[in-house]
Amino acid sequence: MKKQNTPADIPEIRPGQSIDLLKELHILTRDGKLNQDTRRKLKQVYHLYQFIEPLLADAQTLVDHGAGKSYLGFILYDLYFKALDAGEIVGIETRKELVDKSRELAERLNFPRMRFLACTVEDSLTSAELPATVDVVTALHACNTATDDAIRFALTRNARHLVLVPCCQAEVAAAMRARKNEALGQTPLSELWRHPIHTRELGSHLTNVLRCLLLESHGYEVTVTELVGWEHSMKNELIIASRRPGGKPRKNARERAEAILREFNLCELAPRFCY
Repeated sequence: MKKQNTPADIPEIRPGQSIDLLKELHILTRDGKLNQDTRRKLKQVYHLYQFIEPLLADAQTLVDHGAGKSYLGFILYDLYFKALDAGEIVGIETRKELVDKSRELAERLNFPRMRFLACTVEDSLTSAELPATVDVVTALHACNTATDDAIRFALTRNARHLVLVPCCQAEVAAAMRARKNEALGQTPLSELWRHPIHTRELGSHLTNVLRCLLLESHGYEVTVTELVGWEHSMKNELIIASRRPGGKPRKNARERAEAILREFNLCELAPRFCY
């Protein structure tokens, strides 16, 4: 009979980790081994986890918004919540088929304090299935405006911490593109986005700057760093926000955001970034 690998057999894997989960995430091969690519992926998982772990102290509810296949939630449960007697992870996803698969996997892995809701962004803001206050909100590679949806959810639910990895921001770039000719006649700064590739990159950068200012205007301390190499993605900016003591906002954050929108002729986006 073929010997089943255990965490002790694979030095890179932490004691107690679920081998079945690591196979499900394609971090371990089907026969329970690490190759060069999967070893790199495991290091990326731990790299992400080291940013999130300090935020989990005394956390009762972590909500993974736009969870997709809920890989992040499963990793966090396996590495942190599994050993505790309290605390739950809730995955929110609009696609019911992914929610059903996550529920099946949580049951198979015996992860009882994981829940999955199939609901829209709007429904998640008021759903009675979620507490009025949550501790941590995560959104990993939330495409385009999905990161903004996670921020709005976190603000509505008075989250203590947010961990965001934005991806494929297109809304701001589209607005810049639509008004490019007008901007070229108004300000030499428009040279920053005259070429299409610069429009895309500057639009992505501006999006995250405006998100940070929004969080600061609502009383969060924001740190922006690099999530190196996650899924080999170019979109590896990591935004971590924690509520300041007393929730005191940065005094000029909203004014700075409004000024940036005016400067780049994007005032129609104020409802998304200046509320």
